[in-house]
Amino acid sequence: MTTWLNMSLQDGASPIMEQLVFFHDHVLMIMLMITTTVSYMMITLIRNKQTSRFMLEGQMIETTWTIAPAIILVFIAMPSLRLLYLMDEVHNPSLTLKAVGHQWYWSYEYSDFTKLEFDSYMIPQEEQQESTFRLLDTDNRIVLPMNSPIRMIVTAADVLHSWTIPSLGVKTDATPGRLNQTSFSISRPGILYGQCSEICGANHSFMPITIESVPAKHFINWVSK
Repeated sequence: MTTWLNMSLQDGASPIMEQLVFFHDHVLMIMLMITTTVSYMMITLIRNKQTSRFMLEGQMIETTWTIAPAIILVFIAMPSLRLLYLMDEVHNPSLTLKAVGHQWYWSYEYSDFTKLEFDSYMIPQEEQQESTFRLLDTDNRIVLPMNSPIRMIVTAADVLHSWTIPSLGVKTDATPGRLNQTSFSISRPGILYGQCSEICGANHSFMPITIESVPAKHFINWVSK
């Protein structure tokens, strides 16, 4: 999860989030190179008082500064399109989880099992323990197996919500009367936190999401109990 004064992205807990972090660094490096070059040229032009008659008109430099940005945009667009394809691709899922947004809590249903569903409320501040996080922990955590493709189906029962886990790179709108689908795979065990990212009412900021990633054997034991 994110920490105080953290300026960078959260550590990726899924392959998609790791690719998103790499793409962010890739584009940031290109932006840094462009900013440095343009700043150097502007400072040089401001400080240089001389004028060259050969630089007043030049087709070659105009052609260069037209083609160069196009090439840079290609280097940004290609990995971006690849990421969009990977994020939209749903592989053969080993588990399907349905999330329903309510005002103001989440309901979950494991579609592959019978009668495995529960509501997830934020833990009130007066009931919190020292090991829980304020405004982030829930009374019922989502338990999911790691290293398994998960299909997520998201909808809402009343107003717009948004099911978001930043460390997984997942953000899916929950729309009443519509089923939105996404997929992810958790690459490491641990507890992942998220919140509703849609302004859905007065208690919008009190709809936390807590995922507990466990090995497949522990998940089977949890389901059997």
